[in-house]
Amino acid sequence: MTATPELIRIRNYIDGKWTDEAGAKTIPLFNPSDGKQIGEVPLSTAEASTTAIASCHRAYDEWRRQPIGRRVKYLFDMRRAMEDRREELAHSIAIDQAKHISEARGEVQRVIEIIETACSIPTLIQGETLENIGANIVGRVVRQPLGVFCGVAPFNFPALVFGWFIPFAIGVGNTFVFKPSPQSPYFMQKMCDIFSQIGLPPGVINVVNGDHVPTAAWYDDPRVRGICMVGSSPTARKIAEAAGRAGKRTMLLGGAKNYLVAMEDLPWDLFIENYLNSCYGSAGQRCLAGSIVAAVPEIHDELVERIVAASRKMKVGSALDPNIHIGPVISADARARIERCIDVGVRQDKAKLVLDGRNPEVPPEIKGGYYVGPTIFTEATPEMSIVQTEIFGPVAAVIKVENLDHALRLIRAQEVGNGACIFTQNLYYTEKFIAEADVGMVGVNVGVPAPHPYLPFGGIKQSLVGTDKAQGRDGIDFFTQNKVATVRFAQPAAGRLTADASKEASGPKTSAVKSCTAS
Repeated sequence: MTATPELIRIRNYIDGKWTDEAGAKTIPLFNPSDGKQIGEVPLSTAEASTTAIASCHRAYDEWRRQPIGRRVKYLFDMRRAMEDRREELAHSIAIDQAKHISEARGEVQRVIEIIETACSIPTLIQGETLENIGANIVGRVVRQPLGVFCGVAPFNFPALVFGWFIPFAIGVGNTFVFKPSPQSPYFMQKMCDIFSQIGLPPGVINVVNGDHVPTAAWYDDPRVRGICMVGSSPTARKIAEAAGRAGKRTMLLGGAKNYLVAMEDLPWDLFIENYLNSCYGSAGQRCLAGSIVAAVPEIHDELVERIVAASRKMKVGSALDPNIHIGPVISADARARIERCIDVGVRQDKAKLVLDGRNPEVPPEIKGGYYVGPTIFTEATPEMSIVQTEIFGPVAAVIKVENLDHALRLIRAQEVGNGACIFTQNLYYTEKFIAEADVGMVGVNVGVPAPHPYLPFGGIKQSLVGTDKAQGRDGIDFFTQNKVATVRFAQPAAGRLTADASKEASGPKTSAVKSCTAS
């Protein structure tokens, strides 16, 4: 008789300790690769969230006063611990989020690189000084932390979103309450072990699990100074409204629908390789997936033939199988929604389904998993649902465009503006695309235009609610506030003034023009 594997017990991490909320309900945690339950996730209440906020608030004053080198040392230690446990961390992502193990390793590596960038905070946070703005007067700008921040992660990047928010937030002196997705919380359990391992002071980072309920406590609590989220645009707008009423900062990255523009001089092998990664990587569940291919007439038919042939070779299966290319989607509900979108594309949009990824062949032992294979529509047009909707699965729509100007018009017409890529060897096409593509992140001969950690990540239009993007200098700007000091200095008097001289010196002065600043 085979023993039943022990369920993973997801717990909150508050004030440096694992905690369980009395009476909290739980929901099952599944492995999408086989559909089996692997754990239980607590549905924390608003009270648990308030407790986490209080812990962060208590820790804040002492944490912000730590020498900056000491705060950064914790980041170095965090990075080192992640290096030592990188395979364990990648495995945790592949189990509950079911990102293929090769991609999970890549996500962990990117977070390590982000933390490396955050370790340069002593340089990034430096202020400004302006001498001689008046007689013996110096102006100074200093960057300071604000207090408690809170953040929500989506299911699809449990590690990366942690990296976008927390290293920059705590590195500059804030404290943080983090809520992982209830569908992929296991990575953060491992990170909490690392927080304890490196001796991070209690309350600097607290983790609360659950659905939307714990976040309700954030908006009206005056101790919370800002809220971060990656998710859908409608959710981002709701958070912006609630946070805005309380005057809180927000960093809100929303939805997307991204174009890959293929010109007549595209480098074919490079394009095919990048198309497969862009459209099918993470099973299409990422905000920079290239789900619309805009091809000019000269190469349209050949492009369709090539991407269909290459896509047929993509193997679907368990996220832990090193010999497959595409893992499952996150849940049975997600699979059903993707399949409905494919059905709409056929029945309502009347697009041509040239590759159908529904019900792909997988080994019998993982038949219970949530699989969708590569899917390609051709003869798509901009008004179709499959072109307008962020399907969040391995589904691509091919549009024939007249030329580059036509492709740029389609990109500008979108309500969202996260990313777009062009494949060409023509410098004119390249520069025109960079200048005129109405998106926040542009790629040239790359399929996923995700910036490296030193540069800001984020879209424009409805893909970014607010003004601040993640990572790089933008992350520093969001998690700090500027304070301006105006300082007058003078040489000390040689001796005490006489009574008459003191009266004369302190008397009122008359002037035809009085400055509104120190002078």
